[in-house]
Amino acid sequence: MDSITTIQLRKSVKKMLESLKEKKDETYEEIIVKLIDENENEKKKIEQLMIEEYKETAEESLKISKEWEGALMDGLDKNERWNY
Repeated sequence: MDSITTIQLRKSVKKMLESLKEKKDETYEEIIVKLIDENENEKKKIEQLMIEEYKETAEESLKISKEWEGALMDGLDKNERWNY
């Protein structure tokens, strides 16, 4: 079993925790654990959204690359050099 410890909080933080109680008998520990869980879930959602967005971006990039690849196949001289 985990040992119990005491932490110090400003009264303003305690009030904020108090306002997050859904039940009158809910402990501060339960509220803090719930906040940590919600934070972790939110991180996972954001991570998943980023992965999906990267996949979409990669697919679009591949699509554009294939379109340009086709431009080289239309008879342009592959050895042609452009001066900038």
